[in-house]
Amino acid sequence: MAARIAFESPDNHRTASPSRDRPIDLVHLANQTMGDKALEAEILQMFARQARGLVQEIAIAEAATVTALAHRLKGSANAVGAFKVSTAAGRLEAEPGDAASMATLHSAVIEAENFITGLCR
Repeated sequence: MAARIAFESPDNHRTASPSRDRPIDLVHLANQTMGDKALEAEILQMFARQARGLVQEIAIAEAATVTALAHRLKGSANAVGAFKVSTAAGRLEAEPGDAASMATLHSAVIEAENFITGLCR
């Protein structure tokens, strides 16, 4: 399982930072875990569960609670390198009643979950 996270080298000829184009910035995550692949897998799986749960809670919460939950998700996403999720959570944190921000967050979380599932097979 963790061995699959050893992924290929980034394709540097397309963009200046191809790792940031992915749902999870694997370079950032490797820096956070000091390259421990088993720890990366464990952290990503915990993040996926937490993100899914927070999105479900956000969907039924009142505005003040949405702000707090979005803030928590933003912090977790930043820690693992899920920067699209973090950005979307930040927008929802700023505008807790905005349906478009909620949809963007939901989409970003699904994309990150699918990416994590692919890595951890």
